[in-house]
Amino acid sequence: MTQQKIDPNTFMSQLKERTPGEDAFHQAVSEVIPDLVPVVNDTPEFRDAAILERLVEPDRTITFRVEWRDDHNVPHVNRGHRVQFNAAIGPYKGGLRFEPSVNTSILKFLGFEQTFKNALTGLPMGGGKGGADFDPTGRSEAEIMRFCQSFMVELHRHIGPDVDIPAGDINVGPQEIGWMFGAYRRITNQFEGVLTGKGLSFGGSQLRTEATGYGVVQFLCHMLAEQGDRIDGKTIAISGAGNVATFAAELAIETGGTVVTLSDSKGVIHDKAGLTQDKIDWVRDRKSRAGASLEAYAETFDATWHEGKAPWDIPCDVALPCATQNELGRAGAKSLIDNGCKAIVEGANMPTTADAKQAIHEAGILYAPGKAANAGGVAVSGLEINQNRQRRHQSRAELAEALKAIMQDIHDTCAEAGQGKAGIDYARGAHIAGFRKVAQAMYAAGVG
Repeated sequence: MTQQKIDPNTFMSQLKERTPGEDAFHQAVSEVIPDLVPVVNDTPEFRDAAILERLVEPDRTITFRVEWRDDHNVPHVNRGHRVQFNAAIGPYKGGLRFEPSVNTSILKFLGFEQTFKNALTGLPMGGGKGGADFDPTGRSEAEIMRFCQSFMVELHRHIGPDVDIPAGDINVGPQEIGWMFGAYRRITNQFEGVLTGKGLSFGGSQLRTEATGYGVVQFLCHMLAEQGDRIDGKTIAISGAGNVATFAAELAIETGGTVVTLSDSKGVIHDKAGLTQDKIDWVRDRKSRAGASLEAYAETFDATWHEGKAPWDIPCDVALPCATQNELGRAGAKSLIDNGCKAIVEGANMPTTADAKQAIHEAGILYAPGKAANAGGVAVSGLEINQNRQRRHQSRAELAEALKAIMQDIHDTCAEAGQGKAGIDYARGAHIAGFRKVAQAMYAAGVG
């Protein structure tokens, strides 16, 4: 018997009742539901198999205690998590972050987004996310190493090269991945590609650090080309000062753009002359020091420092939010629109609030969601998985070409699915294209 058609408002109300207090997760789901419900309602087999209802429920959510000792031999307890969201098209894949704000709601939002993002890459990867409420700020290397090892004591039970392949994320870089991989190897007596983002000496991939930021700019260039435009001569405002932001700035400059901002939690730098590679290197060195602010950039390079501000009031042609979730609100979006911004491309995960997206949509500005535009990082992680399976190494040139091809394919897939009478809606295209791939795999596998 064919199931009733879905009402999006009823669907979201029921989800919120079932998952109270998970605001970040609700926001992520509410963004895609208006685009997915028409697809499901027009596809009776998806309704009969309850694809949408199953899609918003993780396969499993694992929470565990992480106990460790500091340098003074004082014991501490943190909470670790792994949300294995959906494995319909491949093993779970998604990062680990160590940050005090980590909770189930945030990880479910990230795992849900990751499911779509990974599907768009064309690689056989499901969606997952994990981490712990551990704050590495001010901790010694020895303390962080001990935490990573203790974290892996429990996590190793739930991961594997054909089950779940975590990567790094906020506060989890190559060093932390190395410590966790070492712990995994000692515990299991297996040398296998169970983590990505590893060092090059033990199975890591060239270009992984740069891939997310580079992919963002490549997606931007494809969007502009679709409109008969180019990045050359465009003024670009970027938020953040981490890997995504600085490598996006690097490639934007190489391809002819002028990057005029970077930011951190304390404020934003406005460099009217434009960043250069030397200036980006200075930023990377500065931000490698715990707690260091970008404020000194202003004096060093004759720029302006705006304390407590974000980049969105600074006139630009293109905005790349690359810092954190919900950093671009309606007021910032209105400023960008009023100042003539032509395109907004997300480098971070869900950095734009719902009301900001509404304003952007109403203004008809080109907009690319993070699940499409920042997929370059996980794409190269997927290529690292393949290298590990084959026990081979790919050169930087090979990976650069593969990344370009994947980002082109993601753009074209989103453009095709998002084509409408008013032009291309890249967000709608990303939602529908990612969903169709996962939904078809879920349907093919049956229910129960």
